Amino acid sequence: MKDTIHPKYVETKVTCGCGNAFTTRSTQAELKVDICNVCHPFYTGKLKYVDTAGRIEKFQKKFGEGGYASLNRPKKVKKPVQPVADEE
Repeated sequence: MKDTIHPKYVETKVTCGCGNAFTTRSTQAELKVDICNVCHPFYTGKLKYVDTAGRIEKFQKKFGEGGYASLNRPKKVKKPVQPVADEE
């Protein structure tokens, strides 16, 4: 590897939003993450909503009143197709 073109690979402290911290290596000195292996639903088996910017409430406020519009409208009934008789 050339010394002048690659970023420095340093020991990195990773801090999670749940309070867990661990050390790894990266090109940055410090990383802050929202979810780690201690609090991720896949590893814990518990459902957890991570909503850092109020996105869930914003979505529910915008689309919550209407419900599922595609389920509420009546279904279209297709008319059976009549075969065309051959004229001879």
